[in-house]
Amino acid sequence: MTEEPSPDRAPHPIPTVLPNISLADPSGVKHALSEWKGRPLLINFWATWCAPCRREIPLLKTLRKERAKDGIEIVGIAVDFRDAVQHYARQMSIDYPVLVGEQDGLDAIAAFGMDTVFPFTVFADARGRIVTLKVGELHADEARFILDRVKGIDTGRLDLMAAKQEIADGVAALATERAKQGESPEETKASPAT
Repeated sequence: MTEEPSPDRAPHPIPTVLPNISLADPSGVKHALSEWKGRPLLINFWATWCAPCRREIPLLKTLRKERAKDGIEIVGIAVDFRDAVQHYARQMSIDYPVLVGEQDGLDAIAAFGMDTVFPFTVFADARGRIVTLKVGELHADEARFILDRVKGIDTGRLDLMAAKQEIADGVAALATERAKQGESPEETKASPAT
């Protein structure tokens, strides 16, 4: 079950660039998001007990392989207990970097301007600018659509604002199409960074 943001609280501002956060990997070694500077990033916040989060892992592994030529890196941030994450990452053969945090994971969520809600995914361009933030389960069509726009930014085909608008419109259209096909109405909005 995911925790929905409280409607009576003012939303936190989503930063325009990746925050300077560091978390440990499952073996305890600290890593900063800045280690992947110069590469587009897909940062996925998840927990081992979250069913939609677990459903996303095979997609994230596939996207990492498909987009390797674009330099994309997938980084999972598990807000969970280290032992549970170590076990689950081995069980699922997660092949992308995973960082783990308990209280510092909650602090990382806040640094992205979010309340605790799982899963959510942050897309950033190679300059470290947050392009969009997707709340709810990430679907393959959405991920590929967004990553194509991030690539457009990085290659100079799109400017940041045009990409954000295309993403907002495109993700909404994909959600509408999914609803018409009778898929569950989970939250599928992408939130552009302001």
